[in-house]
Amino acid sequence: MKEQVIFFTIIMGFLISVLLSPIFIPFLRRLKFGQSIREEGPKSHQKKSGTPTMGGVMILFSIIITTLVMIAKFADHTPVTAFLLLFVTFGFGLLGFLDDFIKVVLKRNLGLTSRQKLLGQIIISVIFYLIYKHTGQSTEIKFPFGDFSIDLGWGYVLLIIFWLVGFSNAVNLTDGLDGLVSGTAAIAFGAFAVLAWNQNQFEIAVFSVAVVGAVLGFLVFNAHPAKVFMGDTGSLALGGAIAAIAILTKLEILLIIIGGVFVIETLSVILQVASFKTTGKRIFRMSPLHHHYELVGWSEWRVVVTFWSVGLILAILGIYIEVWL
Repeated sequence: MKEQVIFFTIIMGFLISVLLSPIFIPFLRRLKFGQSIREEGPKSHQKKSGTPTMGGVMILFSIIITTLVMIAKFADHTPVTAFLLLFVTFGFGLLGFLDDFIKVVLKRNLGLTSRQKLLGQIIISVIFYLIYKHTGQSTEIKFPFGDFSIDLGWGYVLLIIFWLVGFSNAVNLTDGLDGLVSGTAAIAFGAFAVLAWNQNQFEIAVFSVAVVGAVLGFLVFNAHPAKVFMGDTGSLALGGAIAAIAILTKLEILLIIIGGVFVIETLSVILQVASFKTTGKRIFRMSPLHHHYELVGWSEWRVVVTFWSVGLILAILGIYIEVWL
């Protein structure tokens, strides 16, 4: 029965995204919610200017509706893990929506200031921790390759803040090419669905495959050439959600491997900025890393498929480490 629930969950998430997109995309066009392309980016991206953004609303709607329907139908009650996952996803998605709205509708290119966005992310993370701690969840952090773990106690709140804020921004940085985040997110959430299932955390597995279905449905319209972008609404929500799953499954460290594409993209930005500020030289032609490969001469589709492939290898490696080592 549970296997059937997982199957129907991913199908439902997929169908909601696919059926909603033909309605929502023209609506975004009529409202002129088009993406502004930064001038310092690759010149080939200028033709994408005006493509509807804020498509993350469709992803959020699909994830939340699918998760609630499936858990209400097949679970005896709504567990705190499901509530926490939906809270983080909606909270970070709302923050991203405000950022997109300010940029696209109010025509303020930078959206929320860095300080405003960070403050919002920290507030959501602290609320997550307070609920997490109140329900008696573990504050231990487990390390791969053995049974070694450390109890961080109250210090665990710092890990939660760092993980939720860090990975929401990491996914946001990765969202720069058609279909890049949709594909890598589907792979990473799929890996965590397997691991949650292995731990008998059914509700987390249901949520994870709901995300897989939602982003794959979105990918139908987001693959190159994209008809819609997810915007910060989608990328911040997905980054916060995958960090929350890692915390609730006690696989925080393993997220660095499974979400390795997001980590590598973020490190490329950090290294680029550090190198330029200290030496005046750039390591990459442009950061995040996906833009470097574009400027080297790779086609956008080649970059995306390569990053998907790397994400798949890392996801399989993460599952192997947790399940078989």
